[in-house]
Amino acid sequence: MSIRRVERREFLGTLALSPVLGALAGRAGKAGPVASKPTDVRIAGVSYSTEDFRYRAPYKFGGQEVDRATILNVHCTVETRRGHTAHGFGSMTLGNVWSFPSLPYDVTLGAMKTLAERLRKITADYQEFGHPIDLNVALEQAYLEAAADVSRQLRLAEPIPKLCTLVTASPFDAALHDAFGKAHHVNCYQTLGPDFMAHDLAHYLTPAFQGEYLDRYVLREPKARLALYHSVGASDPIVEGDIKKRIGDGLPETLPEWIRWNGLTHFKIKLNGNDLDWDVERVVGIDRVASGVERERHVSDFTYSLDFNEKCPNVRYLLDFLDRVKQRTPAGFARIQYVEQPTARDLAANRSNVMHAASKLVPVVIDESLTGLESLELARQMGYTGVALKACKGITQSLLMAAAAQKYKMFLCVQDLTCPGASLVENVGLAAHVPGVTAIEANAREYVPSASKGWESRFPGIFVVKDGTLKTANLNGAGLGVVS
Repeated sequence: MSIRRVERREFLGTLALSPVLGALAGRAGKAGPVASKPTDVRIAGVSYSTEDFRYRAPYKFGGQEVDRATILNVHCTVETRRGHTAHGFGSMTLGNVWSFPSLPYDVTLGAMKTLAERLRKITADYQEFGHPIDLNVALEQAYLEAAADVSRQLRLAEPIPKLCTLVTASPFDAALHDAFGKAHHVNCYQTLGPDFMAHDLAHYLTPAFQGEYLDRYVLREPKARLALYHSVGASDPIVEGDIKKRIGDGLPETLPEWIRWNGLTHFKIKLNGNDLDWDVERVVGIDRVASGVERERHVSDFTYSLDFNEKCPNVRYLLDFLDRVKQRTPAGFARIQYVEQPTARDLAANRSNVMHAASKLVPVVIDESLTGLESLELARQMGYTGVALKACKGITQSLLMAAAAQKYKMFLCVQDLTCPGASLVENVGLAAHVPGVTAIEANAREYVPSASKGWESRFPGIFVVKDGTLKTANLNGAGLGVVS
């Protein structure tokens, strides 16, 4: 475990030391915080630590297998205008394989760790008062500039992508939201209206949101429960005959075992995107097995989502895939709730991969491509009809994108990044407070349950699943509801 800490510095001294922060303070217009609310806070201290875990079984997605995880845990102290302090906590998996897949594992993980130290310093040095939404929006440009600087410093063959920067910054963002809620003894999702926020959504999004605040698009109280989406990795055994060697740790190892263990009704199927026959057979085979077990359980209503992790070469591949699945298993096709990010994440460079025809068959959801409003609007132009929210992109951005997606009447879902422990509670809390979200993926219990040790007794409704749902009604405590 590694630990870094910094305490509050005086703002004038900070400006002299940090040109980036000085520039941020100078441009505190649209993006910067405006100190006009008595509830505003400023950052008084930031520290972080990392933890490493091995997977019980590898998880294959996007053509790569992951067998380990590094968790970034962040503690943040804030100070109110009256001088009171509160402490917040945020946690997230450094999902380098997903957010920075183009370079070797050790290179990208090392880059994220180096970037985390830069973000710690930038966050701790920023001394403006504001709401967490304002503070994080103001800090994002400095974070991106730091990522570019780290890329040059480490002489990376490719620069750190914006998505990777968002993942690294997300626990800092979460810790700030958590501290803010605790400073005012309320849940974070109850601080999103004009009583706490100086700006309406037009300040962050477009003039179409004039006079509207985030509280219009976020539930004050969490939903009582969410369906659990069980991930079926591309190399996961489906039936007993697929197992080469049993793990033998007492947890399920085949799909029927998992269905009975957790009472599952929602299944996220990872596909390869470069072998049409394999992808079709994978869905047909899983549907056959799941249908048999659900029939034994007297369950008739169950659901699939399909995730290609952007590996389809073009939209024609997706259309052919959907057509063949429908022919092979009409009932299985009818169970598909949505398809997630089928083609390359760089939408601007792949404008021919429009999803209009596919979206008439099933919602097509943007995930890896979603890094801000600009990418969301481009995705809409290209025919995407859904949005995947993730706490790993930041609570701030997720809430803003949730508002935009609702305004645009898009399908909403919340996805995982193999989030264990506190990071899962944060992600589930996000899902429970966004209208329209009915289910959430949570796969750390499958691949890295060791990283959630101790959390089962604190949040049994989330970590102990028997009826296919997560119990979320009690996620209404101060801050994000996560005690560090």
